[in-house]
Amino acid sequence: MAKKTVKPDLLAAPPENEAGQSVSESVFHKLREDIILGILPPGSKIKLEQARQRYSVSVSSLREILYRLTAENLVIAEGQRGFEVSPVSRQELMELADLRIVLECHAIDLSFAAGDLEWEGRIVAAHHKLAAIERRLLAGDTARTIDWVRADWEFHQAIVSACNSATLMQSLSSVFDRFLRYHMLAESFRGRAVVDDHKMLFDIALRKDAGAAKDIVEQHVKSGAQHILQRQGFLSAK
Repeated sequence: MAKKTVKPDLLAAPPENEAGQSVSESVFHKLREDIILGILPPGSKIKLEQARQRYSVSVSSLREILYRLTAENLVIAEGQRGFEVSPVSRQELMELADLRIVLECHAIDLSFAAGDLEWEGRIVAAHHKLAAIERRLLAGDTARTIDWVRADWEFHQAIVSACNSATLMQSLSSVFDRFLRYHMLAESFRGRAVVDDHKMLFDIALRKDAGAAKDIVEQHVKSGAQHILQRQGFLSAK
């Protein structure tokens, strides 16, 4: 039986327009993406009437969607005062970095043990796409940043895609996206260092060297967090 891969919420395409629930799911993905990409900034109030018009959805469906986002700590429900986008802080950034390392390293152990030829093919294809976008970014094409965001996750997802645990993949996806929000708010691509990390991780993954891969991931995530902290004007002191 072929192993299933799990798409992250940020990147998953909305369901086919089937009525009702499809529209709600599409709005859920769009609103979630707007938070992660910083289009809806941390601490901003989500006014139901304005959001209803912006996302073309009923107020009741919008409330349901916002409560779903509270489960991921992307939105705060303030009782009678409504909803706001969750704030960011240095403490949460470091907690997310630590949690991502734990989840991704565990997934690497499982995935490298079970990975087959199809798994290798997914890694090769994902890195080929990521490397092409990174070359353009290094050349100054900042318009490709959103494409890079998607390709970055697709590459990391491909590496752990043979872990055969939907729960683990969903948890990693959520943490990855919340960590990514900080990168988007910092408004900076880390440049050659992150490209080199990805190339090393690619080579190591094809050798199935789990220990070396986990070392790269830990260094990669911690360096990303430190890069964000160097551009911490948007972070609170908490």
